[in-house]
Amino acid sequence: MHAETQGREKSTAMRREKPPYLGFGLGLRPQHYQDIFDTAPNVDWFEVVSENYMVAGGKPLQMLDRIRADYPIVMHGVSLSIASTAPVNMDYLRDLKALARRSEPVFISDHLCWTGVHGVNLHDLLPVPYTREALDHVVARVQHVQDYLGQAIALENVSSYVQFSHSEMSEWEFIAELTKRTGCWLVFDVNNVFVSAFNHEFDAHKFIAGIPKDRIVQFHLAGHEHNMSHIVDTHDALVCDEVWDLYRSAVRQFGQVSAIIERDDHIPPLAELVTELDIARRVAAETLREAAE
Repeated sequence: MHAETQGREKSTAMRREKPPYLGFGLGLRPQHYQDIFDTAPNVDWFEVVSENYMVAGGKPLQMLDRIRADYPIVMHGVSLSIASTAPVNMDYLRDLKALARRSEPVFISDHLCWTGVHGVNLHDLLPVPYTREALDHVVARVQHVQDYLGQAIALENVSSYVQFSHSEMSEWEFIAELTKRTGCWLVFDVNNVFVSAFNHEFDAHKFIAGIPKDRIVQFHLAGHEHNMSHIVDTHDALVCDEVWDLYRSAVRQFGQVSAIIERDDHIPPLAELVTELDIARRVAAETLREAAE
């Protein structure tokens, strides 16, 4: 059997096992460990940064084990570098698989980007040229990663600040074809769509309309820094009204999807994030109710 045909058959099998709806969650941050244990907040699940727990032992894994005993978790990485031209880091994949075996996440996700090349990690989520050549390259790497992990992964759209003049399709067309050919799932970062739409002057609603409805397994909601001429995705502030509006549009398009609030800097007390998470619950419930009427 041809290798491409085999890859498609594996991807098709993975597509049938869509992760379940989880409700409303938060990104797990060390500052909140004790509050979680003490208060049992109204949070349905937690998303963990994979790399923070890809260690041999110690307190991070102990905390994760305690959280995992009471809440579903999702592993969300920042270093897979799925679009890089450097060889796939098999040491990284080995450690990622070991963590997944230990913590049993509902699914594993990372970003549709590259983070470095030639052994240098640039510690940023860098954009991809939306060309057929790049698509073929990323498809092959996603299939390789999924085969190694034994499961379909989810990939998140990133914020971007530059575009490639030789791109041959839109970002949403690239993403739609990627998930069609690999069976991967999608993490739809609402804030990132808003940021990129402003920076590159495209219609965010066209992005939403161009994504296959059955591939979204998670929404991300976060804040940003608006500099008038451009927006920087900082994840250090409250979700703004415009992003809430775009979230409503995403819920109307994709229906009931697990969602989280992300905060990576200027992290407030847990109770404040839970209050913001309640807004996401309310917006989703209102939007779904209106759609059903």
